[in-house]
Amino acid sequence: MIKIYVASAFSKDEKGGNKAGVLINDYNLTVKQKMKVAEILGYSETAFISKSDKADFKLEYYTPVEEVPLCGHATIATFVVLNNLKKLSKSSYKIETKSGILNIQIKKELILMQQNLPKYYDIIDKHEIEKCIDTNILDEEYPIQIVSTGLKDILVPIDNRESLRKIKPNFEEMKKISKEKDVIGMHMFTVNNDEELTAICRNFAPLYGINEESATGTSNCALACYLFKYGIKKNKYVFEQGYELDNPSQIIVFLEENNNLISNVLVGGKGYIVEEIEINNL
Repeated sequence: MIKIYVASAFSKDEKGGNKAGVLINDYNLTVKQKMKVAEILGYSETAFISKSDKADFKLEYYTPVEEVPLCGHATIATFVVLNNLKKLSKSSYKIETKSGILNIQIKKELILMQQNLPKYYDIIDKHEIEKCIDTNILDEEYPIQIVSTGLKDILVPIDNRESLRKIKPNFEEMKKISKEKDVIGMHMFTVNNDEELTAICRNFAPLYGINEESATGTSNCALACYLFKYGIKKNKYVFEQGYELDNPSQIIVFLEENNNLISNVLVGGKGYIVEEIEINNL
């Protein structure tokens, strides 16, 4: 019998967020079985914890169709579960992932996850995405660009919140450009830029079986670094996502800088355990 926790990460006011499956016991499952667990749960990602000889824990992340190297919300969900089960005794941990060794910080209910330093890739002409969305709603002040702090996304600036809300993507075209550009998907945002809220976002990753996701830690880390590069320089960025899925989420990104260069990236949020599930046969 396999025991699985479902936790919501990046919740706002103890509601919403993005749910992920979490297995805290190493059941020696095969890759095929791990994908089967993810398929049974039906969430975009499920995290599997095992022992590491390089860090405190090893984390693997599976969608129903394949393994991904890193997942922000599933990592936060993992530590929400560990924290609730009183299995944490320190304020900081190291995790081994396919994206490298990353640091986790526990600050009361806020769980922060270190990301890789940003990498800025191609700036994309709007005509390349015109089959995906209506390009008349783009915010021309910012470029369309591929950015990564662990996973590559196409960041797409939208002119206002209403335009963002009304977007009806062509998912088949998104799959094509995601495969062509070797990215996870498209992260669309409209800048708000005040102390309480930096931007509102929507995230689409149909190539990985996720038409839309309610909270994406890695994508919003990339977005914070992008905004830093293009003039919105802060220590703390607050993003909201998931309204169109009735799962309002809040993602917080902290940037540290040295000589106007980003020297550390942390993404954080709060969360809660949703339920426990037992699976007898795979």
